[in-house]
Amino acid sequence: MLFWLTYGLVLTLAGIVLTGFTLSWLKRRAILDAPNDRSNHETPTPRGGGLAIVGTVLAGWATVVALRPDLTTGLHPGILLAAILLCGLSWIDDLRGLGAGLRLPAHLAACIAGVWLLPGNGMVFQGLLPGWADFGLTVLIWAGFVNFYNFMDGIDGITSVETIGIGTGLIVVAALLPAETLPVAGPLTLVAAALGFLWWNRPPAQLFMGDVGSVPLGFLLGWFLLFLAVKGYWLPALLLPAYYLADAGITLLRRAARLEKVWQAHREHFYQRAVALRLTRGLSRAAAHGRISAAIGCVNAVLIAAAALSLSQPLAAICIGVAAVGGLLWWMTR
Repeated sequence: MLFWLTYGLVLTLAGIVLTGFTLSWLKRRAILDAPNDRSNHETPTPRGGGLAIVGTVLAGWATVVALRPDLTTGLHPGILLAAILLCGLSWIDDLRGLGAGLRLPAHLAACIAGVWLLPGNGMVFQGLLPGWADFGLTVLIWAGFVNFYNFMDGIDGITSVETIGIGTGLIVVAALLPAETLPVAGPLTLVAAALGFLWWNRPPAQLFMGDVGSVPLGFLLGWFLLFLAVKGYWLPALLLPAYYLADAGITLLRRAARLEKVWQAHREHFYQRAVALRLTRGLSRAAAHGRISAAIGCVNAVLIAAAALSLSQPLAAICIGVAAVGGLLWWMTR
């Protein structure tokens, strides 16, 4: 326990420092996100802070491998390599803009490789589907989650808060399960990296994460959630990211029903509508972002409790999770 507490604190501080250096470098290079009609910011802001997040994750995983190789469950080098490659592709996307025809195949390829590396037989659906169907559906779910995570990164602090929530939930669930069922090092590393980034990304944000951060984060969190699901713990794996899944999923279905291009940027997510409503009521943009990200953090705390409860009382956990996420979505539209 002392090792993990020290590790998390030191890595968080390292993340704060590394993000500060990254911010200075982005400013010098004038790598800025200029406001447009879909933006939730008003002034050009450095974008690409996800480079610091990935750097912090790399430093953290290397530290665990060097100091405590006995605690490296889940830190598969193939997954880390795939995340680095996605980081590089997403950095090019942030700088130049890549079409969905390049991004999506890369996401699918990374997820295909990742599913091959899942522990045991890699059967997420526990034999309910034929092997080929289990494999294919798992790849699609994982790639969809990666893109959901990217789509949802639209206001100050939101994805840092979500990463901290999911990662903390994974740690809590791991503590309640038999030893080595679920890795702790990976989720704790992601939490520390997100905390370090949040220091600079809290409203009003001094820099943005960019695809270079949100895509690798979605990929790595997806890996650990699938790691949980493949062990048979589906419910906590669904409850922990439930808000992002609900907001992105409902919005996607609505746009698809209107035959819109669902991969294009828009301002129809629940959290985006919540910002617009609060701006009309006189809140500053920073205050609106802060309230919404804080509300998401509070609901994530409830989802963590529900995920823990699901290990013994699944029906009660489902009711709590649905009520929490439904209540948040309702509040965002009021």
